Amino acid sequence: MAKHLDLEEQEQIDQLKHFWNAWGTLISGVLVIIFGGIAAWNGYQYWQNRQAGQAAALTDAVQTAAQGADPSRATQVFDDLKSRYGGTVQTAQAGLLTAKAMMDSGNAEAAKPVLQWLAENASDDGYKAVAALRLAGVLIDQKAYDEALSRLSGKFPAQFDAMVADRKGDILALQGKKVEAVSEYQKAYQRLEDGTEYRRLVEVKLGGLGVLPHAGTEAAK
Repeated sequence: MAKHLDLEEQEQIDQLKHFWNAWGTLISGVLVIIFGGIAAWNGYQYWQNRQAGQAAALTDAVQTAAQGADPSRATQVFDDLKSRYGGTVQTAQAGLLTAKAMMDSGNAEAAKPVLQWLAENASDDGYKAVAALRLAGVLIDQKAYDEALSRLSGKFPAQFDAMVADRKGDILALQGKKVEAVSEYQKAYQRLEDGTEYRRLVEVKLGGLGVLPHAGTEAAK
């Protein structure tokens, strides 16, 4: 009986050796890829968290500078953030704070390149949209209407459709293009929730052009 078991064990060992000779290299390679991928993912997660933490510290410095009415310091820190952590959400937040600090200090011209960089390079589409809208506002104040419209001609997340249409309406109204302005205001009005202050504001703008919401553009001609 013992000899029979020994023969069975030897046969299983031989089968295992044959299987490993046939598939061992492939299995080892797959395991290396799997465990290597896990290690790489963990390393990437650590790197991302470290980047976010360092960027957050610099963002706090921008906020402190902005609150202290020190736009030059905010700009300096933001430039550091751009060069080192340009792809982080914190950099986008810091950029908006920097632009606001500049505008609050009366230097809207210096805010333009900051907002332009954000509108083109922010890692989050929402921050890109906010930057583009604010940049358009600066351009409107400078009467650069065509450039402002150009900034609003790109692709925006759906939740910004009403704001983009409203801003376009403002520009077109200032250009004396009443029919086109009404069309954009109507779009904004239809995309805003009933009863909101923003919707009432758009309704007032339409009223100023002699049009009731949903009345179409005929009254504006």
